Amino acid sequence: MSDGDPGVSDVELLDRVAEGDRRALQTLYERHAAWVLLRLQARCADRGVVDEVLQDAFVGVWRGAGRYRGEGEVGAWIWGIAVRRLIDRLRRRSPVLVALDERLGGSVGSAEEQVLLGIEHGDLGAALTRLSPELRAVVQATVLDGLTTREASKMLGIPAGTVKTRMLRARRQMREALA
Repeated sequence: MSDGDPGVSDVELLDRVAEGDRRALQTLYERHAAWVLLRLQARCADRGVVDEVLQDAFVGVWRGAGRYRGEGEVGAWIWGIAVRRLIDRLRRRSPVLVALDERLGGSVGSAEEQVLLGIEHGDLGAALTRLSPELRAVVQATVLDGLTTREASKMLGIPAGTVKTRMLRARRQMREALA
């Protein structure tokens, strides 16, 4: 079987990537890059940033393939890497630089981009940090990453019912913290 064969699973490809197989990484890229790109573009208006994040995400796949625990879909795991890279990239742009860029006629980021930047410094960010790691992971997966309950379940390796329960608890705690 060649790497491009549809019979080769993503898990098998990721195992090959962990062993240093560049063709397997290329196949994973061909299978997943287009939809990851679309989801990143929905969260960030700057195409240059999106392109850098996409490439950085697949570098992360190359370097981290051996750490994949086999829980959930490989696609959800790749998306988790990509969205964390995007958030990290957006956090590096300080609010002062964003304001200066806008004043000088630079591109205005998407609403989601502005929200992601504001989370770290506002009341919402403080409320998020007060959540337990389990609740925070569900909020990040479903709200910030935009995953469905089922996708978050696969990515986090927990049942969908647990995702829903944790999200309800997180909402309640955040409502109290922000009141």
